[in-house]
Amino acid sequence: MKTEYIDVPGGRLAYSDVGSGPLVIAVPGMGDLRSSYRFLAPKLAAAGYRVISLDLRGHGDSSARWNDYSVSAVGADILALISALEAGSAHIIGNSFAAGAGVIAAAQEPKAVRSLVPVDPFVRDMMPPWVMTAIFGTMLSGPWRAALWRMLFKRAFPARLPDDYAAEEARRTSNLAEPGRFDAFRRMLISSKSESERRTPDVTAPVLVIMGTRDSDFPDPPKEARHVADLLRGSVAMIEGAGHYPQAEMPDAVAERLIPFLASADAKSSDPS
Repeated sequence: MKTEYIDVPGGRLAYSDVGSGPLVIAVPGMGDLRSSYRFLAPKLAAAGYRVISLDLRGHGDSSARWNDYSVSAVGADILALISALEAGSAHIIGNSFAAGAGVIAAAQEPKAVRSLVPVDPFVRDMMPPWVMTAIFGTMLSGPWRAALWRMLFKRAFPARLPDDYAAEEARRTSNLAEPGRFDAFRRMLISSKSESERRTPDVTAPVLVIMGTRDSDFPDPPKEARHVADLLRGSVAMIEGAGHYPQAEMPDAVAERLIPFLASADAKSSDPS
C-alpha cells in the first residue's frame, strides 16, 4: 500500500489508507510495523470502513528519532492524525502498548473517538518501571538484542505463523536495524504506562477489549482482559488459541467479533437521542 505522511511536532508519521466509510485508526504495538494489520485492514475495508494503519513514532516509515516515546505522546499522534484526515470521528484499534495510547486519545478528545478497541492491551504498569528498565532495558541493549526480539516476537504466535511470517520478520529486523529505531523501541518498552490507567475513568466511547487466550505476556489473559474492560466499562472478546498479535495470527476470528462491534458503535454515534 502507498505510504502517506503527516508532520507533527517532533517528526513525521507514516500511514497507509485503504477503503472508504467511517474512519478506523489501527496502531500496532512497539517493535512492530503497521503491516501488522495487513490481513485485518482489507476485511474492515470490505465491511465498509476506511482503515488507516499508522506506524508508531520511531518505527516503520515514521521518523526514527523523537524526544518523547511515552503513551501520551503516541496518544497525541493519534489525535493529530484524526484531525489531519478531516474525516470525522474515528474508531481506534490499538495493539499492546498502542492500546494505552488509544485510551489517552479517547480520554483527551471524546468527540474525536467513536469507539476504542484495545487488543492484548498494556494500559497499566505490570511491574515497576525501574524493574522493566533493569530487566528488559538490559536484555535489549547488547549485540544479541535483535535475535532476542525475533525470538520473543515469534513466541507470541502460539497457534500459527502467518504464511508470510518470514518476509515480515525480515522487514521488522531490517527496519529496527536502521539508526535510532531499536533505541526508540527500547525506550517505548521501558516507559511507564501509568498515565493510561489514570485516564481510564475519562473514556466515554464504547470499548471492546480483544485478547488472545494464549497471550504469554500476561499470567492470566482472560483475567487481564476483564480487568481492562472493567476499567473502561467495556466488553471482552477472547480469541481462542491466539497470542499477543491476534490481528495477524487469527484475523478472521478478530474480524468476526470486531465488525459487529464497530457497527453497533456507529449506530450509537448516529442516534440523536
